This record gives sequence, structure tokens and C-alpha cells, in this order.
Amino acid sequence: MLIVFDLDGTLIDSAPDINAAANAVLAEEGLPPVTLTQTHSFVGMGAGVFVERLELAAAKTSEPERLARMRASFLQHYETAHALTRIYPGVRETLTALQDAGWRMGICTNKPISPTRAVLAHFGWAERFEVVLGGDSLPSRKPDPAPLRAVIEQMGGGPAVYVGDSEVDAETAQAAQVPFALFTEGYRKSPVPAIAHQRAFDSWADLPAIAESLLPNPA
Repeated sequence: MLIVFDLDGTLIDSAPDINAAANAVLAEEGLPPVTLTQTHSFVGMGAGVFVERLELAAAKTSEPERLARMRASFLQHYETAHALTRIYPGVRETLTALQDAGWRMGICTNKPISPTRAVLAHFGWAERFEVVLGGDSLPSRKPDPAPLRAVIEQMGGGPAVYVGDSEVDAETAQAAQVPFALFTEGYRKSPVPAIAHQRAFDSWADLPAIAESLLPNPA
């Protein structure tokens, strides 16, 4: 039994650290800061798109040289941006319960792989997930289904469940033809009914039963 997770907005609330890193970059450029709410609205499509949205929000224009500087600086800040990041309530216990029940776990995120591994190590999760792919691990990123398919394939294939919090995650699961469980307390931008999913949950304690229900019945 395979279960694959998104990371930011699903297992962890990293937006405060992303916001702090973003505002450090803006300060370097002499641009005004953005709010945490704005930061929430920028995440989901990877660091490159995040910085594009950040520049436009703060400067109202885009300049190629400035954007390149901001991207490089953001990635540098992002590498160690986990002091303000928190694990969502119930996640630790649920991951343990899933593992004890025989689930094998992976991560498919659009977060760059280096800060992904850094934050996993920060929380003692460096060895918890069998396969971890970030937004720069492959030529494509979510909502392209290739990263999710690659995680499942590298875990040996077979029936899998994907767990995420956003429209991007839902599109990825749908394109990969993998059942999707939507965590409703993350960074989604749309109402829950507008996001394609098989099951939704707001309490992590509910996930083991949900994941079990999404697996195909044995013949």
C-alpha cells in the first residue's frame, strides 16, 4: 500500500518561513514587503513561479535582471527557512499509524528538493519517506502527472493514494489517475466542492480510514 504526500500546506505549514524569505528578498531590492495572505496566494507552482508572482505584487512590473537576482536570493534564503514552520496537528501520529499499518510513504512536492530535504531533516523525517521528489527533481513539475507517477514507480508501483491540499495537487492526481484525499486546512484557493477529490478531511486522525477506503477492493 503506497501513500504519497504533498509537503507545504499538507504535512507542514511553511508559509510563515516562505513569507519571511520573500520579504528578505524584497528588502534587498528596496521593494515593499508582502503579507502572509499574499504569500499563501503565491505558493503551489514551485519557487520560480512564486518569485515571479512576488516581484509583480511588490514592484507592479517585471524586470528580467531583477527577477533573476530575486530567484537566486530566494533560493538561498529558502534553503534554511524552517524556523517558523510547524507540522500540522495530528500529522506525526498519523504518519506513525500509517506506517504501523503497513503503508509505504513518499513525497511529491513542487518545493525545490534542497529545501525539501532540509526541512525533512529539521523535523527528523530524513528517513521517514522512501522516495522524495521536489519541483526541480524532474524536467516537469505538478500539475504535470510525471512527478507523482515517478514517485509511485520508484516505490515499486501498485495501487497508491495521493494526499494534498491544493488545486494543483488535485489536478496532478486526476491526470495521474490516482485517488486523491484533500486536506482542507492548507493553502487551497477555491472552495472544497470546486476541487476534484475522492475524499476530503480536516483532521489528520481521519486519514488512515480514508486512505484505506480509496484503495481498490481486492478481486
